[in-house]
Formats: sequence, structure tokens, C-alpha cells
Amino acid sequence: MQILITHGALARSKVLQINRSQLLLALAGLVVVLMLLSGTIYHMIFLKAARDGWPVVSQIVRFVVRDEIAQRDRFMRENLDAFAVKVGEMQAKLVKLEAMGERVSGLAGVKSDALKAPPKAAAPSPRGAPGTQAGQGGPFVPMRTPSLEQLQRMVSELDNVADQDTDLLTYVESRLLERRMQSLMVPNSRPVDVEVGSGFGFRTDPFTGRPALHTGLDFPAEIGTPIHAAAGGVVKTVEWHPAYGHMVEIDHGNGLVTRYAHTSKVYVKPGDLIKRGDIVAAIGTTGRSTGPHLHFEVLVEGVPQDPDKFLAGGPGGAAGRVAAASPAKATRRRR
Repeated sequence: MQILITHGALARSKVLQINRSQLLLALAGLVVVLMLLSGTIYHMIFLKAARDGWPVVSQIVRFVVRDEIAQRDRFMRENLDAFAVKVGEMQAKLVKLEAMGERVSGLAGVKSDALKAPPKAAAPSPRGAPGTQAGQGGPFVPMRTPSLEQLQRMVSELDNVADQDTDLLTYVESRLLERRMQSLMVPNSRPVDVEVGSGFGFRTDPFTGRPALHTGLDFPAEIGTPIHAAAGGVVKTVEWHPAYGHMVEIDHGNGLVTRYAHTSKVYVKPGDLIKRGDIVAAIGTTGRSTGPHLHFEVLVEGVPQDPDKFLAGGPGGAAGRVAAASPAKATRRRR
């Protein structure tokens, strides 16, 4: 690009040679100068016009400022709405954690009140001034208010921690519930609330008079006395046996079975689900029996065990009693 400069008093003309890069640089400089000039005009004239109330300029400036404020408010509202949703989700998770914590503490045998922090004791009064509060002081250091981004980051971190705690409590609750179910399947409740008449081991057989192994415990009682399930399980067998008479067997899982013999009446049938303490039969003297009593056996993989060792682990030790049970018969639900 060439620019020709002439003057009437001069005999010759001057020629300026400008290339493309110089032209672009000049245009860029012009744009920067215009931007600085417009900023100066805005701050020195428009703002002064808005403060002083100039007729036309002040209205234009207020319109521009009002639009900027509206955009800022809309942005803040959108962020606050999203933040409120996040806080609501956190509150729901905290409520879920609290309920799960109460269930887990109940399974662990810990009262929820014991987990709460004790109230703080009142600050002692200074020496020589009874009834007055302890002195306090120091420089005032104001707490810095976090920004919206920092609050969002803090809530996200708390959300991740809540998710991890929920997973951990869920796992702990499942393990505690599994152990509790296993304990409920152990026959450690006495089937009849009477003293044992004949224990486990060798004794003189009442019919032959010769030494023989007694494979269970005898609970003598009147005919019709309710017999309670020593633990929860599923009714395995209800049948007549030449030696045991009317007999009920309950399967407690893991090869553990309890047997109730010489009964007069049976209130359950095979496949019924049984809870600890449910009434399953009544005392009788059927089969190979010399009088009304319950013959109670505990078998592990078909091998008779000493029931007294299981009953010793129940409530109250070896002298424990069956927990109060509903007189209703066991719920007859098929497996």
C-alpha cells in the first residue's frame, strides 16, 4: 500500500510505503486506543451522569446497570437452586444414615443414647470470685466466608463421605443380622418350664434294668403341658415312632436338629416355619415311656449331643426359662 503526499509549495511529492503487517498493527493500536477511550468515557462521564442524574445519559446507564444486575441475580438463583437440591440430597442421606445407625446399634446391643455426647459442664468460676463467669478475651479475627465454589466443593466431599459411610454401615448391618440369625437358630431355650428329671448319659434303663445310653433330657410334666421350640427353624418330621411315640423334629440348619418325643398332641406339620418359643406340641406318654414327660434331644449331623450344653448358653444359664410365647400355634407357612 502506498500513500502519496503532495504540497503546492514543494516541487516534489513524498511517498509512504505501508505493508500489510504494519497496517494490521496500526488497526490493532487504534482498537486499543478506542477501548481505553470508551472505558474512560464510561467511568468519567456515564457514572457521573448516573450519580448526578443527567436527563438522558443517566437513564441509559441505569438500564445497562440494571441488565447486568438482573443477569447476575439470575446466575446466583440458578446456582442457589442447584445448591439447595444438593443440600436436600445430603439431608436425605443423613436421615438414612441415622436410621441405619440406630438399627446397627440395636443389632450390636448398644443403646443409641449411649452414643450421644454428654452435655458440657459449666465453666468453673475464677478463684476469688464466686458466682462469676471466667474471663474471656483476645483479638477479633473474623471468620472468612467461603465462596459458592468452595461451598459446592465442601458439599460434594460430604456427599462422598456419606456414600462411603452408608456402604460401610450396610455391610456391618448385614454381618450383624447374619450373626443374630445364627444365634436365633441355636437351641438354647428350655422347651418346658420344669426341672430336668433325667439327664444325658448312661443310666439304668427303666424297662430292662440294664445300663444304657440316654440320648437326651427328660422334662416330667402333666399331660397337655405346652412344649416350646428351643430355637427357630423348619419342621422336618412329624411321625409316630415305636420308641419315641408321637415325635417332632425341627431343622435349625447347619446339620443341627432338635427332637421332641412322647408327645400327646402335635400342633405343627412338616415344612412349617417355627420361631423360638412357638408351641409345637403337648406333653404326653406315648411310645416307650413310663409316664408323662418330654424327651428332648439335640442332634448334630445325626449324632446325639448333650442338650444341657446348649441350654447353658441361653438366658439365665442352665437354669434359664423359655421366654414368654404366644399361645397361638406356629405359623403354618410352607417353605
